[in-house]
Amino acid sequence: MLLRQLGRHSDNKLLIINCDDAGVSHAANVATFRAMTYGVATSASLMVPCPWAAEAARMLVGRPIGVHLTMTSEYHGYRWRGLTRGASLHDADGFLHMTTRSAISRLNAEHVRDECRAQIETALAWGVDVTHLDAHMNIMQLRDDLSEVYFGLAAEFRLPVRMLPEHITDRGPYIARKQASANMLLCPDRIIYPWPRRTRDVLLTEIPLLRPGVTEVFAHPVLDGEELRGYDQSHADIRVHDAACLLDTEVANLLKISDIECISFRELRDAQRSA
Repeated sequence: MLLRQLGRHSDNKLLIINCDDAGVSHAANVATFRAMTYGVATSASLMVPCPWAAEAARMLVGRPIGVHLTMTSEYHGYRWRGLTRGASLHDADGFLHMTTRSAISRLNAEHVRDECRAQIETALAWGVDVTHLDAHMNIMQLRDDLSEVYFGLAAEFRLPVRMLPEHITDRGPYIARKQASANMLLCPDRIIYPWPRRTRDVLLTEIPLLRPGVTEVFAHPVLDGEELRGYDQSHADIRVHDAACLLDTEVANLLKISDIECISFRELRDAQRSA
């Protein structure tokens, strides 16, 4: 169905390679720019509340960028606030919640709706060609009322969405893909979820096995250095690895010989809007 909406044949293999967390730091912005300009990345997602988000918007102007809806601020010593003042959004120190558990237990859906709308509208005001919505630390698909906000805003702004694997999203009476379909939203047919595995190893394994349809894989590229090591002591090596992986010629060559077409969320957005 999705391939047909994109004007492709039923046996075509399309892949979106997305850079998450643009805007979190200057080092992330540079790594994302390089991955999209010189490497295999086709898409990125912007964390609008972060201190370096405006730079990312300028650096990546014209490229297919989504909004990485951000409800958490998880680094000790390097934190950010929401764009709106909803009390449930912030912890006792005035920052977005540090953990997924804290956010899920305290967020008010209407506060989240206002904050997410503000993040999308700010990206648009910065000139970002917003192509899709996804969610930092998966917050927007971990509670049913937050998923309704997620899909409702995607419908309002006529944007496709990232869809997490079924074991995360489909629980009880709530079936995420049916909810997205009810809102007439497009999303990739499947997602490859590397974190916290080494993305290069995942890609070299999964690319030859890719099935027809649209698949998304995401990475978190950041240049190594004092900036990254200063704010992320837990997963810096993964981020450095991802920056190298997305520039890896072996990965690029494997995509070519596997007859895979790399696209971005822009194609999904345009198909959704034309429909």
